[in-house]
Amino acid sequence: MDLKQLVYLCNLEQEKHFGRAAEASFVSQPTLSMRLKNLEHELGVSLINRTNTFSGFTPEGERVLSWAREMVSVYQGLKLEVDAMKHGIQGTLRVGVVPQCSISLTGVLQAVSARYPEINYRIDVMSADQLLEAINGHTVDVAFGFFELITLRQLQFQAAFFADEGVVALYCRNTFAQLTRSERLPLATVAALPLCLAEQTRYFRRYLDNGFRQAGLSFRTIIESASVSQLLESVHRGMGVMLAPKGHILPAMLNGLGESPVDMPPMNRQGAMVIASAGKATPLVQHFFDEARGALPVMTHTTAS
Repeated sequence: MDLKQLVYLCNLEQEKHFGRAAEASFVSQPTLSMRLKNLEHELGVSLINRTNTFSGFTPEGERVLSWAREMVSVYQGLKLEVDAMKHGIQGTLRVGVVPQCSISLTGVLQAVSARYPEINYRIDVMSADQLLEAINGHTVDVAFGFFELITLRQLQFQAAFFADEGVVALYCRNTFAQLTRSERLPLATVAALPLCLAEQTRYFRRYLDNGFRQAGLSFRTIIESASVSQLLESVHRGMGVMLAPKGHILPAMLNGLGESPVDMPPMNRQGAMVIASAGKATPLVQHFFDEARGALPVMTHTTAS
């Protein structure tokens, strides 16, 4: 067994396709298949469900894969630490974020880049549960989202929390001029408006739905989308009113839109930036985390394993 075989296994999980996994591994597909078969032969178990296409891993393969992720992550951490000693903090950070978080992710990345300009970022949008799985599986380095505090403690992640600044209604001033006269919007007033909301699979949307339900209010969703930019475009056109966590949208993106706070109960989950425990986070990730805490709004106390 060698490390390359474990890298090939992890790439196959990531790509879910033999050809693409070979490309990601910079080898030919026959080479990748042969090396993985050699790994199976050495371990004495079948790791991959083989049909004409990739069909997932066997139960034994899933167990081996969990070890492979850990070992590859440790190796990559070692390489990053050596590179940091030679060249300073640099590399590509894999960032996961929920679609509607209560901070501006770009603002945080910009603040870190002022200190560490050699860091690059790859950003993926996921649900909070997917983010935690990705941190555990070493496919994401840092996650921004809404999490259950007890879950973070059980998983022994490092977490820097940011304040819940509430919900705001974003609207075209010309179309919804009546909203500008209220300093704070009652939920009943908002329920009577055509709304532009995230899709129902997202935590923030479920939180909104629950808030209306508990208040005994029904509402109309005129635009529903997984795309924040699509929701904003609909608001700019005056089609409806968007509900968003305060602080999520950069002021430059509002471009003259009205913004009013909405009477909503606080969320059950806590907004947080999350990375692996101190012993498992790579130097690149740990440096990012330590610097990014200073760019988070207000509530920045940290828990660690």
